[in-house]
Amino acid sequence: MMPRFALLEHHWNGVHWDLMLDVGDALRTWAIDAAIVRDVTLPARALGDHRQIYLDYEGAIGGDRGWVRCVDRGDYESRIWTPDLVQVMFSGAQLVGRAELRRVFAGLGPDEGPEGSTLAWTFRLGNLD
Repeated sequence: MMPRFALLEHHWNGVHWDLMLDVGDALRTWAIDAAIVRDVTLPARALGDHRQIYLDYEGAIGGDRGWVRCVDRGDYESRIWTPDLVQVMFSGAQLVGRAELRRVFAGLGPDEGPEGSTLAWTFRLGNLD
């Protein structure tokens, strides 16, 4: 059985998109700060793992953290998974094909980023060359 993914539009302090990849008991999650456009590198932030319920969830988020709407979901195949690089093949309705999450500050410690921010990453769907 292939692992699943979900892409949720999250309305809270503006809008971002939560990309969640099923990695067993949890969902590895990144916030993407702009709408996904094929062949465009977008800024992303690593978030804490989320519960698997979010693979199928739409609605209000507890703790007054806004609400989410599912943009896409489906299966994915992991091609590369390291602390600094994740490459997958998506099989969703909108997310289809190769995608990459790349850590921007690979030389820093696991929780370091610019000005003490959360982990800085980029996301790209499509041509990875």
